[in-house]
Amino acid sequence: MTDSTYDAQAVRTWLQNLQTQIADALGAFDGTPFASDTWQREPGEKLRGGGCTRILEGGQFFERAGIGFSDVAGAALPASASAARPQLAGRGFEAMGVSLVLHPRNPYCPTVHMNVRLLVATQAGAAPIFWFGGGMDLTPYYPYEEDARHFHQVCRDALQPFGADLYPRFKHECDEYFYLKHRHETRGIGGIFFDDFSAPGFDASFGMVQSVGNAFLEAYLPIIEKRRHEPYGEAQREFQAYRRGRYVEFNLVFDRGTLFGLQSGGRTESILMSMPPTATWRYNWQPQPGTPEARLYSDFLVPRSWV
Repeated sequence: MTDSTYDAQAVRTWLQNLQTQIADALGAFDGTPFASDTWQREPGEKLRGGGCTRILEGGQFFERAGIGFSDVAGAALPASASAARPQLAGRGFEAMGVSLVLHPRNPYCPTVHMNVRLLVATQAGAAPIFWFGGGMDLTPYYPYEEDARHFHQVCRDALQPFGADLYPRFKHECDEYFYLKHRHETRGIGGIFFDDFSAPGFDASFGMVQSVGNAFLEAYLPIIEKRRHEPYGEAQREFQAYRRGRYVEFNLVFDRGTLFGLQSGGRTESILMSMPPTATWRYNWQPQPGTPEARLYSDFLVPRSWV
């Protein structure tokens, strides 16, 4: 995090174009176009600004897919944003970003999350302080080694031009962040995660974030193209719903983006579009040894090297 000149309009334009590009590609893949829900904060609300939610529910492939763009500002940073930087408490802020979560119907196709964002802390008479954050991570239910390696390889390739140290650093941060402490398991196979990124200056930091966002379709589409026609039954759907419960637990208990949105008075429908359409919980359920479900726990829901 550093004081520096930043170009909010350049970031805003790229984010809006990224949302459109991804929605168009995924809508074509599904065969169902994304609906658009453009929204604006009402005068006098806690936040000012607006955004656009692109949503697909009940598609041919996606059970729910949401891609949100938001650009909002407020009078004071919420606690989730200033807890690690108390010197910024009380400052105004502007936050803009694109966040997506995709929930396929087929249990052999993984859920995926991606987020890229800019946050600027402002104060009268003081230089603005900006930082970027984001990343992407994969949450399979019936995982494949080659899919995990592909996803991580694309993440590493996107970061490589900006420093060989970034992928191992951001992968480690992802493994630590998407971890359910009360379950002692990772949410999925990880990917990359970063926050407070601004040390190289605006241009280099923005370039890195663009590389990550632009790599998303390359990371995810080949996986679902390969797995979309895998046959499945009710047992696989039940396990998918059970594992989706873990996704809900993480988002509501630990996810800083969800907490930031709710604490800052954000738009609830857009914040919670990441939730799966169905999820279940079972009391003290354990997979049978030797099953694919057991292998998910033993081989994939633990931090490991993929590339």
